[in-house]
Amino acid sequence: MSYKDDPDFKFEPVPGLPEALPEGERILWHGRPETTALARSSMGLTWIAGYFVVLSFARVAASSVEMGWAGAAPLAIPFLGLGVVACAIIWGIAWVQARATLYTITTHRVAMRVGAALTLTLNLPFRRIATAQIADAPGGTGTIVFDTEGETRLSYLVLWPHVRPWHMKKVQPALRCIPDARAVAAIFAEAAEIRTSEPQISRAPTAVAAE
Repeated sequence: MSYKDDPDFKFEPVPGLPEALPEGERILWHGRPETTALARSSMGLTWIAGYFVVLSFARVAASSVEMGWAGAAPLAIPFLGLGVVACAIIWGIAWVQARATLYTITTHRVAMRVGAALTLTLNLPFRRIATAQIADAPGGTGTIVFDTEGETRLSYLVLWPHVRPWHMKKVQPALRCIPDARAVAAIFAEAAEIRTSEPQISRAPTAVAAE
């Protein structure tokens, strides 16, 4: 199913954008986070799964002295069951977040439609992006982080998990856990270079006739 046919974006004139594109602007790329990678990278899925495995092993090991390993093994079942439930909940939250997200790169900007409960679209014109960094994420995906210029203040809690982790003082928006991140970064770099090298023409002040 294409984004144009996705019912989650039917209310938008352009999928992922709150309004139609201005004349001369076109979309270069659409994408969203990969669910399992997002759960592992931003929600600690791997750590939580590991915690319950260690907890189960510790419980069995403590009881094996009296019961033997075979007799103590069933004691791990409740802990492993809780771990499966916890991991399923986290994966479900990541799925909802990924489903509600649509990242867009156009010839003029990066747009991020994010938020499962409170939906918002963050527009980042290329001229307001100071730098961009790419980092590998779990599952062969990658994350592109943007450092913005100026005094624009962004909310870490509102944008989470679409931010660089733990950078709360200077919030850095991010395209989290996207497939083919290096190819996407190349698309961004080329479009930003073209856009920022274009001369900007502003309206000249109205001439005042001599009296």
